[in-house]
Amino acid sequence: MNDTEYYKLVRPYEDAMEMLLIRIRVLGHSLYNEEKGQLYHMIQSRIKTRESIENKLKKKNQETTDKDAKDYLRDIAGIRIICLFLEDIYTLVERLMRQSDLVFIKEKDYIRTPKKNGYRSYHLILGVPVYCADTMEIFPVELQFRTMEMDLWASMEHRILYKGTCREDEEKIKRELMHYSQKLCEVENYFSSFRGAEKA
Repeated sequence: MNDTEYYKLVRPYEDAMEMLLIRIRVLGHSLYNEEKGQLYHMIQSRIKTRESIENKLKKKNQETTDKDAKDYLRDIAGIRIICLFLEDIYTLVERLMRQSDLVFIKEKDYIRTPKKNGYRSYHLILGVPVYCADTMEIFPVELQFRTMEMDLWASMEHRILYKGTCREDEEKIKRELMHYSQKLCEVENYFSSFRGAEKA
């Protein structure tokens, strides 16, 4: 895939991502209230690099072409929403799923069912309609919803056990990370107990 093919590939994904970002911000504004505050703390977004796209296609045993990228990848565009409270994640997901022109593609709830390594997050892939001249096409955008505690754990796990590196104490670290994932869940629940308490 050359530069021209890459930029032509990702352009509509960028458009889809930007439109979905606007919808999330509008939801944040419309659902804001003085007692519960803003539904999200921070929003991050990214488009996969050409190298990242090609590496993922190789792992899937597919050709590193723009056509195969479009056919086999659902995370070329990605949005991460960091929330202060767990309940806000499910509120945002439920409100987004109500929007009838967005196409549900896939979801994985790693909050209710964490991964074996302790990873917790809510993954949702939505198809976003992109209108170009006289045509309309659906482009997928992957959303990851996390609390601040989930994001801290995932960031540190990625930093400590970065893919492609090998550590002698890796199994010990994995056990400890699993332990701290559970501890951060307790912290998360503790802070949630104060939700709206200042207005009581």
